[in-house]
Amino acid sequence: MTYTPRVHDYVKWHHNGNVDEGWVYFKGDEYLTIEVSVKDKPDELVNMHKKVHCLVVCHHWYWNELEYVKNRRGEEDSYKSQEHRYADVQ
Repeated sequence: MTYTPRVHDYVKWHHNGNVDEGWVYFKGDEYLTIEVSVKDKPDELVNMHKKVHCLVVCHHWYWNELEYVKNRRGEEDSYKSQEHRYADVQ
């Protein structure tokens, strides 16, 4: 059975002897991004963005190296998308 990654899945990416893990933040046809860290912004230069997100790009030819751990779909209060961010098409 092949795993198909989705936004809000928590995954581990095993590659080149390394493991990156985090939430699938964006998924397109060619690549997805994995959110590996989030921290508060040190300044208020742009008020609508409160956090700094560190993302790792994973191209579609590496998706077979992703290990599904869990997801946060259905957990209404655990994640708040940015107010003006476009909706991820799934």
